[in-house]
Amino acid sequence: MYYFYCVFFFLLGCILGSFYGVVATRLPKNESLIKPRSHCEECNETLAWFELIPVLSFLIQKGKCRHCKTKLSKVHILIEISTGLLFLFAYLYYDISYSFFISIILSSLVILIFVSDMKYMIILDSPLIISAISIFFLKWFYFDLSNAFLSLFEGMLSFFTMFAIGKIGNVLFKRESLGGGDIKLSFLFGEALGIQMAFAAFVLSTFLALPYAFACLFMRNNHEVPFGPFLVSALWIVFLFSEKFKNVLDVFFHI
Repeated sequence: MYYFYCVFFFLLGCILGSFYGVVATRLPKNESLIKPRSHCEECNETLAWFELIPVLSFLIQKGKCRHCKTKLSKVHILIEISTGLLFLFAYLYYDISYSFFISIILSSLVILIFVSDMKYMIILDSPLIISAISIFFLKWFYFDLSNAFLSLFEGMLSFFTMFAIGKIGNVLFKRESLGGGDIKLSFLFGEALGIQMAFAAFVLSTFLALPYAFACLFMRNNHEVPFGPFLVSALWIVFLFSEKFKNVLDVFFHI
């Protein structure tokens, strides 16, 4: 059964990754997830079902459109494989448990936010809402209702903290320092991690973003940095290594 679950969760991740790619590229443009059907961007030919099999179709077609032979973007297959690997890692690391399901939620957010924020500078509301509701019910199921409501309270504290930081940044830099999506995402920091660990994730996200921000400063005319990918990466990392971060924070707050 162990190997069955390994294959199952990798394939599930690939399938959902294919869906996430559609969500992250269509919803920011206010396009329907259903219409138009998936098609080649070059020749506009509608793709048959066997051309939409995650990973496999791309490999069989050698990365080209079956109709016009145009090279297909590698972005979608990278999304599919990355999601599959993240789901597989969650199972190998946590087995079937509360932490496994939270890791699946956060892994999904990593993929969605990386694509939508890097490409369109947008963090979609719907994945954040679905994630927040899912975490609430997971905490209720695995712990109790009071724990679930406490996580909502900590999520609100995290949200208002980031909101205040954004307002202060707007005054200091005389421009929008944090996007609305970044502030909404911060709610999940408190809900998933608790307010103390959320603080660690906020700090880590800043350090993760610094190299990219410096690169943009010197290599691009547009100095606007999508902060969402670094926020959600920090959220995932702190959750994964929560015990180590707790030990560091304990030392820090007792100095």
